[in-house]
Amino acid sequence: MTRLLSVDALRGLTVAAMVLVNNPGTWRAVYPPLRHAPWHGWTPTDVIFPFFVFIVGVAIPLALEPRIGSAGRGAVVFRVVRRSLVIFALGIILNGFPEYAWATLRIPGVLQRIAVCYLVAALIYLSTSTRAQAFIASGLLVGYWLAMTMVPVPGYGAGDLSPAGNLAAYIDRAILGPHIWQVAKVYDPEGILSTVPAAATALLGVLTGTWLRSGRGAGVIATRLAVAGIVGVAVGELWSWWFPINKSLWTSSYVVLTTGLAVLALAACYWLVEVRGWRHWAIPFAVLGVNALVLFFLSTLVARLLYVLRVGAEARSLQAVIFDRVFAPLASPVNASLGFAVAYVIAWWAILCLLYRWNIRLRV
Repeated sequence: MTRLLSVDALRGLTVAAMVLVNNPGTWRAVYPPLRHAPWHGWTPTDVIFPFFVFIVGVAIPLALEPRIGSAGRGAVVFRVVRRSLVIFALGIILNGFPEYAWATLRIPGVLQRIAVCYLVAALIYLSTSTRAQAFIASGLLVGYWLAMTMVPVPGYGAGDLSPAGNLAAYIDRAILGPHIWQVAKVYDPEGILSTVPAAATALLGVLTGTWLRSGRGAGVIATRLAVAGIVGVAVGELWSWWFPINKSLWTSSYVVLTTGLAVLALAACYWLVEVRGWRHWAIPFAVLGVNALVLFFLSTLVARLLYVLRVGAEARSLQAVIFDRVFAPLASPVNASLGFAVAYVIAWWAILCLLYRWNIRLRV
């Protein structure tokens, strides 16, 4: 099966959004939709990461199934494990840059979660049936819900979903100690237990990817994706009455809601590209999508380098100097901050556009 431009386009849109929200000109001036929800609830920014994890799952049947026939299942398993280790290692590199203080270096992270979710979802896909995958995903979500609401946490009791009192935070502190997100210091948004429902997000992506390979008509696929997406959003909102939508805890309701939104987005892209044949709009986003993980890694690394490099008599960060001298004079603080983020995305698009035209794929 050839690559689906609609999937690459959605992946590109998602990674572009990741780069955009992670790189404002100044964190003191950011539009509310471009910030995460403080705790319970969600904003548009909160759906970006699960979109990416979902698309990682979608790509598993599309990419691995053809390789099973040509290389064999054992070779595919080896490739999956190796790729997961590489992605995890890249995440550690980002977490430590530039000082690498190993005593307190954060172990979890965005790339680390992607690596684990990809590994779990791919191995389950390679060893189970579609029905089993659906049962496993459901079991992970229900099991996580029961654990988070019924298992007592020392000093807090059962069902405490506060930043410090929830079960996931307790496990992170107990196992990882100082190697967690130092901004909060009591929990990690990409921690150990909350990666369990994140793996379910990837598995739901696997089921969606299998549906894309079903051989049914493109119109039927798009319609059923849209219906499934609407159901997912409704069920996620309903479940939130008992288990609040929370990105940092990656709650089960959050998984179902964001997967529903991701399926709706995929249905729209699939209908536009595969059904209607409108491909030209998708190519600029596919440029980013085919090198998505590399883009996230390099854009994050360069952004941190801009903060580390100090210039001028006041030794201000290069990033702050660029923002103050180039963008701040052009607009209000919040618009100048957004302008910096947009320019950063465009700069990376220009770089990857050259690679795309030269048919260079920087695969991980």
